[in-house]
Amino acid sequence: MVGVSAPAQPLREPAAVDPDVVIAIDAVTVRRGSTFLVQNVNWRVELDERWVVLGPNGAGKTTLLNLASARLHPTHGTVHVLGERIGRVDMHELRTRIGLASAAVAERFPPDETVRDVVVTASYSVVGRWRESYDPIDVARAGALLEQLGMAALADRRYGTLSEGERKRTQIARALMTDPELLLLDEPAAGLDLGGREDLVRRLGELAQDPDAPAMVLVTHHVEEIPPGFTHAILVREGTIVAAGLLGDTLTAENLSKTFGLPLALTVTDGRYAARAV
Repeated sequence: MVGVSAPAQPLREPAAVDPDVVIAIDAVTVRRGSTFLVQNVNWRVELDERWVVLGPNGAGKTTLLNLASARLHPTHGTVHVLGERIGRVDMHELRTRIGLASAAVAERFPPDETVRDVVVTASYSVVGRWRESYDPIDVARAGALLEQLGMAALADRRYGTLSEGERKRTQIARALMTDPELLLLDEPAAGLDLGGREDLVRRLGELAQDPDAPAMVLVTHHVEEIPPGFTHAILVREGTIVAAGLLGDTLTAENLSKTFGLPLALTVTDGRYAARAV
């Protein structure tokens, strides 16, 4: 009797990550030529967590955010976002589940677009309203988000006429428009004056403490920009992790000094951080 060989077994997808984990970065390296942007990084973000990514220029913060926003593939290692493995999923579809506010996205907004349209066009993942039509429920949601962020009175203003602080609040409203499962904020307070920064930090603190808000990741250079209600921190330097974990355990003067390469003193007052050189 002629033996019949068993059919070839398909390659198995690695075991799914814990459903409570929204970002799973495992042994990830990103390299461009001979330059390592991040090297051998491991990071987990869970559903109810609010993370701050802190480090100097060129530390790898934006690279981590691009991995988490499904806009970058790792050179080595694996990245799962919202249970989907980067490289084995429709990236465009995955991005619709992620809210992203960044300067790179904001640069694409037409300056003559109304504030309301900047927000509502996120429903179709487009920039610049053309001939598409929106349901009343979408328009109502855009209005509610603008009101939450103190922008309701400016809904009919042209985006290009807004102050920097008003633009940042509009960008965050847009990032929340699709009711994302993950919200990523890339230096949201950059370029703001003291009043604008404090207003934005207060609003982000309110959002962070809302139990219905999505998991959040905020990238910054400055501890003063960490809103109350954030729970975890990851400190990065030269593409590697200095420390990561609960905010109170991780954000210490010692870890901050290692991250920025000079002796720093750290103080905490009413849940707000401040740092200065020793």
